Amino acid sequence: MYDNLKSLGVNHPDDIDRYSLRQEANNDILKIYFRRDKGELFAKSVKFKYPRQRKTVVSYNAAEGYREINGISPNLRYVIDELDQICLRDQTEVDLKNKILDDLRHLESVVSNKIAEIEADLEKLTRQK
Repeated sequence: MYDNLKSLGVNHPDDIDRYSLRQEANNDILKIYFRRDKGELFAKSVKFKYPRQRKTVVSYNAAEGYREINGISPNLRYVIDELDQICLRDQTEVDLKNKILDDLRHLESVVSNKIAEIEADLEKLTRQK
């Protein structure tokens, strides 16, 4: 699993926190950030440089003939797919945690209201005697 990341030397993909991707001249720069350990001021990161893939394609304009376009490297695309799996999984876990906390708060509110209602009914019964 995560063979492309492991081929880059990322041996513990579960430690990945996030990544960034930017274009610089004819290169794509991928920076992978890892989770900070306690006591560390800065997160560890590694940087990779991928040359942009150049393709010559037929131009829409017949007068131009052919034109050159740049695109993301296929290897980088595979690495990004793996990074997205890791980062989106982490985001899903955070979303689930927030949903559970919201559900607990709602349940607490419902139970509190029900307890207040039952106590009010008991109070009415004790006043009637």
